Amino acid sequence: MSSSTARAASDVDTKVGALIRARRRQLGFTLQQLSDASNLSVGYLSQVERDHATPTLGSLAGIARALGVGLDYFVAQPRAQDALTRAATRPNFSISGSAVSYERLGAEFPGNQLSSFILTVPPGYASETVSHEGEELIYILEGSITQYLDGEAMVMTAGDSLHYRGNTPHAWSNPNDEPAKLLWTGTLTIFNAGDEKTSRIELVSPDKSAVNTSSDRTKNKNKS
Repeated sequence: MSSSTARAASDVDTKVGALIRARRRQLGFTLQQLSDASNLSVGYLSQVERDHATPTLGSLAGIARALGVGLDYFVAQPRAQDALTRAATRPNFSISGSAVSYERLGAEFPGNQLSSFILTVPPGYASETVSHEGEELIYILEGSITQYLDGEAMVMTAGDSLHYRGNTPHAWSNPNDEPAKLLWTGTLTIFNAGDEKTSRIELVSPDKSAVNTSSDRTKNKNKS
């Protein structure tokens, strides 16, 4: 640990409880799971999260390890320059097995709740129907997609937006001949710090799939 980190950690604000709780919920951990991973009691962790107890440096380090972050996650202040991304330097990437490309807009900092991406959706793409915690907002930048929300189909074109709860079964497709580009923002963590897809998206039974039409089945179908 660097001396600067040690100095910062020595003055840990008791408000780290909110950051611990947010990170734990972000990962889908229960207090018991965090207790098992950090070797700290559920009662003590509950007190820390409610800011009724101030963790020692050693306890905080154990919590940080259990939550997959460094100690700086709880004690370092985010810098303004870390939140800035430039259009010319943002990398494009895709998930193995998916034809959709992603451009990451959001930044990682202690307690952040939002993820944000620009998605480029190729012609013929159709997602699975999924359900998950949190909420999503999509805004169409270019082209057109068909969004399915709880079985209802909505054609969305440039300038249209949709804000919905993630636990509502949803899917989308691009049945057109041109790619579509959309801005996606949500409270669901799609990628961890290593840009690996999380497993917190629940696939809805195929017989409930809103996009499982004969025309869609003949096109390139990938998981969202």
